[in-house]
Amino acid sequence: MIIDLQKFYQACNPSKALAVADAEDRKYYIDFSSVRGGKIIEELKENITFFSPNEPTCELFTGHLGCGKSTELLRLKDELEVAGFHVVYFESSQDLEMGDVDIGDILLSVARRVSESLDSLEKLEIPEPKGLKKILHGAAKILMTEIEVSAEASVPGIGKVSASTEGKFSAEANIPGIGEVKANEKDGISLVALGIGKITAKAKNSPELRGKLREYLSPRTTNILDVINEELIKPAIAKLKQRGKKGLVVIIDNLDRVESSTKAWGRRQPEYLFVDRGEQLRQLQCHVVYTMPLELMFSNELGRLTQRFMVDPKVLPMVPVQLRDGSECIEGLALLRQMVLARAFPDIEPTQRLKLAVALFDHPDTFDKLCRFSGGHVRELLRLLTDWIKKERKLPLSHQVLETVIRGFCNQMTLAITDDEWELLRQVQQRKWVSGDEGYRVLVRSRFVYEYRDSEGSWFDLNPILTATRRLQE
Repeated sequence: MIIDLQKFYQACNPSKALAVADAEDRKYYIDFSSVRGGKIIEELKENITFFSPNEPTCELFTGHLGCGKSTELLRLKDELEVAGFHVVYFESSQDLEMGDVDIGDILLSVARRVSESLDSLEKLEIPEPKGLKKILHGAAKILMTEIEVSAEASVPGIGKVSASTEGKFSAEANIPGIGEVKANEKDGISLVALGIGKITAKAKNSPELRGKLREYLSPRTTNILDVINEELIKPAIAKLKQRGKKGLVVIIDNLDRVESSTKAWGRRQPEYLFVDRGEQLRQLQCHVVYTMPLELMFSNELGRLTQRFMVDPKVLPMVPVQLRDGSECIEGLALLRQMVLARAFPDIEPTQRLKLAVALFDHPDTFDKLCRFSGGHVRELLRLLTDWIKKERKLPLSHQVLETVIRGFCNQMTLAITDDEWELLRQVQQRKWVSGDEGYRVLVRSRFVYEYRDSEGSWFDLNPILTATRRLQE
């Protein structure tokens, strides 16, 4: 079979999350739940749809960066929509500066994305959120003491919208059959979304403006929560239910990417957001799913975190390539092979794909080595594969070039490892366990150590890339 190398390479894009609602993406999707220690997405879905459909729920979802959380959350979105819920999914990193995030930033981002989603629904008439607009006007004035804001944007159903230098938002458009319409004669949802977007964009790009905005928003956090709940979320849920929907779910992805920077008062950012301010994050009156940094699972604050949210965080572990006793995980390797083969042969049945692997790799052992050295980290597997394709530029891919790729990854990774961390890595290699020590947290955050789960619970092992180093072999 002739394979289009360029198309195969593009299908293996490691930075792309799969949206299973899309027919093409669905061909690439592999369900790893059978080897990941549990059906996590099914649990999140059932908590909303079965156990608490009419009461707000709040869930925490975590795992290594690149392990497939976004793909699984998009699957959750699709399944919740099929179950009758209106779902707002967004990547928080598009709105926030991840090195400097505060509770007010997250709440405004939620308000913006919910407003945009509701505005896209035809004739969903929600009363003008006057309290929220008042807060935005105040925030706009704060920013405009430093810079002049004058911008236009296109709002669905309204047309061009401008932010005035006085911090008030207005809009005009000529709509066929209606004539000139001012946005403030409508429900105001469009302008709320636009206003927040303008404010957060300015603040994201300027530490000084972020500081001024925080001074304004922090004393008003309780009020912001109240107006979002009373003027936006609760009216939206009521209107959605009138249309036959079962409720509103907000999925906030990429908050696990907040940096472990230290706030001015000495508190690390992940603990500040999810422990100190966790109770406020939980107060949104709809179903909410947050992603959170994996390192919090190894923090001394984990107990307080679970008390704040009243749930245990759900962890998406690696796909095991071996079992905790060191023997090969046959099912895990088989699923990883299918993940690669699906990118090359999306329209061919899984049982038939294996026979075509010879068109991609020079030997079955070469294919297996790729899967093993990924450690079951799906994005790492795709990174190894795409780098391999770029270096070789022809099929079948050879064992020799894979060795070169692995050495390159290994050399790059080991440059950042200190002597103390090497000793910790040896301990993990022997014990298959990670404690709450700060050093171990660094190993997990840096993807030097991966977490796996089986019927006995969690266990840990080194990123297989590191096993190629002489330092560990010695």
